[in-house]
Amino acid sequence: MTDPDTFVETVTEDNQTALSRLGSSKSLYADTGGDIDTEPVLEATADAEYAAWQTFSAWADNESNDEAQTAFETTADEEQDHYETVDGKLADDDYEPSEVPTLHEYLRDRDETVDRVGAFVGRILASQRSKNQVVGYFVGDADPQTASLFREFGNDLDEQLERAKSLLETVCETDSDWDRAEDAAAGAIEAAYDEYVESLEAMGANPKPVC
Repeated sequence: MTDPDTFVETVTEDNQTALSRLGSSKSLYADTGGDIDTEPVLEATADAEYAAWQTFSAWADNESNDEAQTAFETTADEEQDHYETVDGKLADDDYEPSEVPTLHEYLRDRDETVDRVGAFVGRILASQRSKNQVVGYFVGDADPQTASLFREFGNDLDEQLERAKSLLETVCETDSDWDRAEDAAAGAIEAAYDEYVESLEAMGANPKPVC
């Protein structure tokens, strides 16, 4: 048996390389297809927030565990707010997210509560890294108001992690449950990292050096 804090530490340590690269400046390069400018950064963020809103809404709609259902509903509401906020900043009033990130394709394939909660943790850890790069972009772009906005999104991710840790204690009753949740968390991070690698390699960039 383990505990939520140890779980998060273990997942972070075991996936340190992938997480560090997802938190590098190349993550924005990958997310924007090499076009690191305000509009592409906002569009990539809108895609991610929209996908998260849809993922957690769907989870909440068919979740049998009451605590998990409530947590997923709360998270979906947060992600909807994030998406609508970013959408309001886009110059293109008619922009519609169309790309489903590989991470969310992975999440949507999780059917069991234990797997979902583990994957939830993995998604948060990956998103915290990429969100920091978005904050850094707007700081560098001399747009402190938007940078502050994305810091608030980051604060929501911190709260989501606490929510996920509480769920882990509820749904993981055996060592096998903890192992399954850990595998699902690693799978979520791996899905995000695989897309990062594929995007960079498609542009002829080396995904490995952290910059």
